[in-house]
Amino acid sequence: MFTGIIQGLGTVVEKRPAGGGMVFCLEADFDLTDPEEGESIAVNGACLTARDIKGRRFMVDVSPESLSRTGLGELQVGSRVNLERALRLADRLGGHLVSGHVDARARVEERRAAGDFTLFSFSLPPSLAKYVIEKGSIAINGVSLTVNSCKGNRFSVSIIPHTLKVTTLGSLGPGDMVNIEVDIIGKYVEKLLAAGDETGGEAGGINPAFLAEHGFLR
Repeated sequence: MFTGIIQGLGTVVEKRPAGGGMVFCLEADFDLTDPEEGESIAVNGACLTARDIKGRRFMVDVSPESLSRTGLGELQVGSRVNLERALRLADRLGGHLVSGHVDARARVEERRAAGDFTLFSFSLPPSLAKYVIEKGSIAINGVSLTVNSCKGNRFSVSIIPHTLKVTTLGSLGPGDMVNIEVDIIGKYVEKLLAAGDETGGEAGGINPAFLAEHGFLR
């Protein structure tokens, strides 16, 4: 799990195909203190396994599924990416719960200044629009952000100068594509409601009997 608080940037120093997927070598711009072989690192919001860690450099394998859901396959040597190491139980949860499982890609529709802030408007696949709510959370290229407004399959966010400076979001413009992960809580609620309907539960599928049956009550 991650929080969507980016720890630093990484640079692609090597890219090659492997077994239908891709292998990348990345170099972080911060020290990987206490590196652990096989640990999870979010790269532009996608949870990947770090291996062959040497100093600030590490390798990651990207599966065909991850390539189809994200924009990682479009990265080139020299490309910059957002990096976040996995959350520890003692860490502050500064953003929101991010799984690192990218849902899809969204398109930048508009970028404009609003005082010291920058407003972005995005369009995303219609199937994901139901999970995006006003003042809810969303991860864009791994960055935890608050939804300003949403209508149909479009939503907007307001980004502070610090976030633009320390992440790759500052380089985005209309037409660019980004990795999107919607709030995982909405997905679980939808799944629970659907399970309740399938079992004939009342009140939208959620009631004490249903919760007890699924281990939420004793």
